[in-house]
Amino acid sequence: MSNVDERNKVELVKSLLKAIHEGAKPEELSTRFRELLSEVSPVEIVLIEQQLVREGVPVGDILRLCDLHVQLFRDYLASRELSGVPRGHPLDLLLRENEVISKLSEVLGLYASAILGSSKAEREVFEQLRKVLHELRSVRLHYRKVQMLIFPYLERRGVVAVPRVLWGREDQVLVKVRGAVQLANEAADENSIREVARKALEISRELAELVFRENKVLFPAVWVLFSEGEWAAIAEVAREFGYLVPDDVGWVPSAKPVMPYELPPKIDMEKVEKLPPEFKQLALAKLEPDTCGVKKEGDLELSTGFLKPEEFEAIVSSLPLEITYADENDRVRFYSKSKLVKGFARSKTILGRRLFFCHPPRLEAMVRNVVERLKGGEVEYREYWTKQGDRILRVLVVPVRGRDGGYLGTLEIVEDLTEVIRNPEEVLKKVLVL
Repeated sequence: MSNVDERNKVELVKSLLKAIHEGAKPEELSTRFRELLSEVSPVEIVLIEQQLVREGVPVGDILRLCDLHVQLFRDYLASRELSGVPRGHPLDLLLRENEVISKLSEVLGLYASAILGSSKAEREVFEQLRKVLHELRSVRLHYRKVQMLIFPYLERRGVVAVPRVLWGREDQVLVKVRGAVQLANEAADENSIREVARKALEISRELAELVFRENKVLFPAVWVLFSEGEWAAIAEVAREFGYLVPDDVGWVPSAKPVMPYELPPKIDMEKVEKLPPEFKQLALAKLEPDTCGVKKEGDLELSTGFLKPEEFEAIVSSLPLEITYADENDRVRFYSKSKLVKGFARSKTILGRRLFFCHPPRLEAMVRNVVERLKGGEVEYREYWTKQGDRILRVLVVPVRGRDGGYLGTLEIVEDLTEVIRNPEEVLKKVLVL
C-alpha cells in the first residue's frame, strides 16, 4: 500500500509542475522527489494529471512532466526490480519501448481530458489527439515481440495463465486503438469528437496499466527466470521484428541461443522466491509443463522448423497455389499439385527438364530473359496474368536465394484469382479484421 494519500499525491504533482514552470530541470527534480514519487504509480500520475486538466491547468505545462516521469520510473526500476540489465539487451530495449508507450499514452490522456473538460472542443487539440492515436498504432510491434518471443519461454515452463491474461489485455487495447483511429478519421462534429476523446481516455489508462504490469511484474519475472541463452535467441529474432527505439548498442551474449522447445519443461524452483509476488501468485497456481518434443526422428531440419517428408508434401499440396522449382542450372527439380486449385498441366516427366522447354516455343525467349534478369538481380520478381479456360491465373516468377544471397534457382508460382477479380465486392464482404 502507498504511504502517500490521494490529496498529497495531487499536491506532489502540482509542486512538480510549479518547479518545472520556474525552470527546474528534470534531473534536479528526479533527485528531490524520487522517494516520494516511488509511492505514486504511473497509472496514478496519469489520473492525477487528467484531474489537473479538468481544474484548468494548461495541457502544455503538464506535458513537460512526461520526460520526468520516464526518467523517474527508469531510475526506480534500475534500483529495484531490474538492476543490471545491460544496454542493448532485448529487455533493455523492451523497457525503453515502454517508455515511448508510456509517454504517448500520457499525452493522449491529457489531450482527451482537455477536450472533455472544455465547453467546446478545440480543433487544434483534437488534431493533436488524432496524431497521437495514429502514432499509437506502432505499439503493436512491442506487444508482438512480447507475445511471440517472451511468452513461449514461459509456456514451456508451464506458466500459461500469465501469457494468456496479458495477451488478452494487450489485444483488447490494440483493437480499441484501431477503432479510435477510424472514429477519429471520420469525426466531423462536436459529439463525435467528444466520443473519440472518451475512447482515447480509456486507451490512455489501459496502456498505462499495461506498461506498469510489464515493468513491475512480467519483466522482473523473466529477468529472474530466463538464461542468457534464452535472451540470446530472443535478441536474434527480435531484430527481425524491429524496435520502436534505436537498437544502437549491440549486446553480445556469451551463450549460444536456446529456443523454447530446447528447454527442459519445468520452472527452476530455486528462482521462485525471487519472483514478484503478483507473478508468483498467478503463475504457480496451476503449472502446466509443456513436454512436447518438436524435433522427431526422420525430420527435415529447416531454418524455420522440422517436418517429415510426407508432412512437407501434404502441406504443399494443401496450399491454394501450385509451384514449379528449377535449380541454378535451370533444371526442374520439384513441382506441386494443389488440392484446392488447378494451375497448368504438369507431370513427373518434367523432372530434370529444362525450365524453358516447359513452356511453348513462342514464350521460350521471354522465359530465358526473365530468368537471366532474376539471376543477375536486375529485378526482384516478375508478375504475369493469364487465362486458362474461364479461369484467371496470376503467375509469379521469383529468384530463390540462400542465406548468403547466392542464387539457388527459380520458382514459378501459379494462383487462381478468378473470384477475386470477378467478384471483388463479395470478397470484400468476407474480410475480417483480426
